[in-house]
Amino acid sequence: MIGNIGIPGLIIILIIALVIFGPRKLPEIGSAFGRTLSEFKKGAREITQSLEEKETEGQTSNLVVVSKKADGTKS
Repeated sequence: MIGNIGIPGLIIILIIALVIFGPRKLPEIGSAFGRTLSEFKKGAREITQSLEEKETEGQTSNLVVVSKKADGTKS
């Protein structure tokens, strides 16, 4: 969706934000937006790592069950 805006659209959005919030408030808003975006990316990365770890654990436990069945032992 953001890819469809283009450079002219971004310039118009920035001008409107500058008029609404003023030159003093705009850096604060940008800073807060940057912190929010970085926290979101950090959380998404943690969730992805957690899911990958669970998937790896699940594959390992499946391998143990398969190897026990191949040995003729009960699982």
